Amino acid sequence: MALMDRHAVLERNATLLLAGSLLVVTVGGIVEIAPLFYLENTIEKVEGMRPYSPLELAGRNIYIREGCYVCHSQMIRPFRDEVERYGHYSLAAESMYDHPFQWGSKRSGPDLARVGDRYSNEWHVQHLTEPRSVVPESIMPSYAFFKDTPLDVKGFSTQLVANARVGVPYSDEMIAEAVADLKAQADPNADTSGLLARYPKAKLGDFDGNPQALTEMDALVAYLQVLGTLVDFSTYDETAGYR
Repeated sequence: MALMDRHAVLERNATLLLAGSLLVVTVGGIVEIAPLFYLENTIEKVEGMRPYSPLELAGRNIYIREGCYVCHSQMIRPFRDEVERYGHYSLAAESMYDHPFQWGSKRSGPDLARVGDRYSNEWHVQHLTEPRSVVPESIMPSYAFFKDTPLDVKGFSTQLVANARVGVPYSDEMIAEAVADLKAQADPNADTSGLLARYPKAKLGDFDGNPQALTEMDALVAYLQVLGTLVDFSTYDETAGYR
């Protein structure tokens, strides 16, 4: 009975209950999170992963700016229904260069972790311009203005510098060539040999249907087209990593 009396005191005293709850959450958090800083395999290195190219990074910035993450997660959980619909479950390493990551928990629309290469550039442009023209049941608003909004590339190298400061391995060369690489990726006539050397598997060419202009539509479609395409799961062994 004495123990129950003590518990009643805790329940009736809001300040004491808040302090106790904070203590429990703090201890639990430390126990769960602290060991991760000392485990070398917390994020397994996965072959093929690389930092975003400047154009992809610009598209990701637009994706975050417009709140796309509110309706679309980028995390496939290891459940049969999700794997059958979206593909291989997400690996931690696939988000290692994301600041912030786009895992999410709510899906008003489908998960986008592996949307890259599933649709053509033209499909993405049409979907963003008038969603219901390709997905009749869609509740997504129109983003047609992307096609008419020039992409701001001035001083874009600072975006790479900021990411490098939080651990993304952008080299001095990548930073120096950022604006040139950004323009070249969306230019069908550009020399992209240097770009591909720095960013293997980067999608190339006109993305928005207008090769004469570099727009926010170019950037966003380039970002969507790279999602889930960098890891070759045919060489991945789930029990032992890469074969």
